[in-house]
Amino acid sequence: MDPDRHGDADAQPGMIDFAVNVRPGPPEFVAQALVAAVGNLAAYPSPADDETTRAALAHLHGRTSDEVLLLNGAEEGFELVAGLGLRHAAVLVPSFTEPVSLLRRSGARVTEVVGTAPWRLVDVCADIPADADLVVVGNPTNPTSVSHRAGDVLSLRSGGRLLVVDEAFADLTGESVADYRHDDLVVLRSVTKTFGLAGLRAGYLLAAPAVITKLTKRRRAWPVDSPTMVALRACASPQGQAYAAEQAAIVAVERAYLCGCLRAAGFTLPVPPAAPFVLARHAAASAIRAGLARRGFAVRSAENFTGLSAQYLRFAVRERSVVDDLSQALDSVMKEIA
Repeated sequence: MDPDRHGDADAQPGMIDFAVNVRPGPPEFVAQALVAAVGNLAAYPSPADDETTRAALAHLHGRTSDEVLLLNGAEEGFELVAGLGLRHAAVLVPSFTEPVSLLRRSGARVTEVVGTAPWRLVDVCADIPADADLVVVGNPTNPTSVSHRAGDVLSLRSGGRLLVVDEAFADLTGESVADYRHDDLVVLRSVTKTFGLAGLRAGYLLAAPAVITKLTKRRRAWPVDSPTMVALRACASPQGQAYAAEQAAIVAVERAYLCGCLRAAGFTLPVPPAAPFVLARHAAASAIRAGLARRGFAVRSAENFTGLSAQYLRFAVRERSVVDDLSQALDSVMKEIA
C-alpha cells in the first residue's frame, strides 16, 4: 500500500468515518471567530497579528513569543526541518508516514527505527544510529496510540542531534514535552485534530529562537493566513483550553467503549490506547475492512505503516451511538467471513 496514503482517502462522502482522526467540529466559538474574520480578508496577514498569536501560544507553554513559529499545518514543520540539510535522520516507526517521505525527498538519508509492541522508546534507543543528527518521534504516536512519558522522549536527546517531537494529538493525552526548553528540541503541535479544523491548516512549532531562525531562513512571505491565526488564538484562549480539556475527558470515555466493542468483535488490542484512535489486530483485518466499507463504514488500514501489516486496522474514537452502529456492522461482517 502507498506509504503516502492517508485516512481521508478511505473516508468517501456518505460513509461513516472511523478512518480520520479528527474530532467533530469546529466548536461554535471557533466558528464564530472565523466568520467574524471574513470581513478582514482584503488585508494581508500583519506582523502584529503574527506576534499576538505567537504570544497567546507561548503563554500556554510558559515560553516567549520568539520560541513560537506559526505553521500552515503541523506538517509544514516537517517540511521546514527537512530543509535544514541534516545528513542522517532516524525516524521511530511505526508512525505518521509523512516525515519519512519529506525527509527522503529533501535528499537526507533516512533510517526507520522499527519498534515492536508495546513500542516503548527504551527498547529502541540502542537502535538509533550513532551518526543520526535528527531524530523524529510521535507522542502520542500515530497509529499505535502509545503515549510516551516526557522523560523517555527527552532521553532521545544526544550531542549534535536535533530531536523533533510530533505532538499533533498531545492536547488529548496529557503527556508532552512542549513546556521543556532545550536548544536541540523542536515540538510540533496542531489544533486541527481536537477542534475539528482539518480543512484549515493550523499548527505551530516550539523551539529555541536560534533554531526557528534557521527554519525560516528560506520561508516564503505570508506563510500563514489570517483565518488560521484567528483560529489559533481562539484555540489558545481560556475557552479553547477548557474545550480541549472537556474533549480529552470525552475521548477517554468514548475510547473505552470503542475498545470494548472491538474486543467483543474478536479484535486484540496490542497496547492500551491513549490517543483519539485505537490500533486493533485481527487475522482477517483486510476482509473485515472491505466488509465494513460495503456497509458504509470507513476504517483505516495500517498496512502502509512501517512495522505493521495488513492485520492491523486503526479506528478513530467516535461517540457511543455511532460505535453501536459499527458494532452491528462488525457482527454482520464477522458472520459473513466466518
